[in-house]
Amino acid sequence: MNERLSFTPLGPYIGAQVSNLDVSRPLSDAQFEQLYHGLLRHQVLFLRDQKITPEQHRALAIRFGDLHIHPVYPHAQGVEEIIVLDTHQDNPPDNDNWHTDVTFIDTPPAIALLASKVLPEAGGDTLWTSGIAAYEALSEPFKQLLAGLSAEHDFKKSFQEYKYRKTREEHQRWQQAVAKHPPVQHPVIRTHPVSGKKALFVNEGFTTRIVELSEKESDALLGFLFAHATKPEFQVRWRWQPDDLAIWDNRVTQHYANADYYPARRIMQRATVLGDKPR
Repeated sequence: MNERLSFTPLGPYIGAQVSNLDVSRPLSDAQFEQLYHGLLRHQVLFLRDQKITPEQHRALAIRFGDLHIHPVYPHAQGVEEIIVLDTHQDNPPDNDNWHTDVTFIDTPPAIALLASKVLPEAGGDTLWTSGIAAYEALSEPFKQLLAGLSAEHDFKKSFQEYKYRKTREEHQRWQQAVAKHPPVQHPVIRTHPVSGKKALFVNEGFTTRIVELSEKESDALLGFLFAHATKPEFQVRWRWQPDDLAIWDNRVTQHYANADYYPARRIMQRATVLGDKPR
């Protein structure tokens, strides 16, 4: 049996399509090793025609490490590690901004796996951008400026209170999440724990300020970094088909779920693998 995976790069910096793999079956060690090394190299991988149940989704994700359970998003029935992102007329999209998932915790996710379940007739693409490419494009003096800086990441920046007032139970869950997740600090530049590559690690979804700077300096620098990190040169864009699977390295990427399809319906399911403390 041929266990060799094929990776077709989708751009010079980020993104590759994987073929010759069916993730509904348990992966052999050789298949998993190729998938993991491909992920480190390309930062986000795409697989077509992967019909997987939430249980199979979890089984694949857990090969990468322990899974995160989200404090506010709903989950698949009986599988709490699989988030259901169901956007429609009464539940507008909330991830149509550039963000890195769950950077509001001390050990932000290393990897995420997103499966498409129900798609609009048109639109709903997702874009990813490479924090490694963004960092490497900076001048040496600018890299030195950023080297010693740390930034604050806050759950409340993306999960604002007014969105969670529909029911008393929902509001209580939001309040508990806020109490459990005070703002945390991470380095502005992080080093990938496996590859050793440096990457920008601030994102518009959760980063509120650079700790060592005054408010105006922080706003100016973050404004530049948010714009720089998301230049088209560093991006890949994926046009979803039903039963696609995207796997990305959350340590060194940001992504943006285009909300151009709203108010049509779009259902995605995500597994999120916990990472280490950024350094």
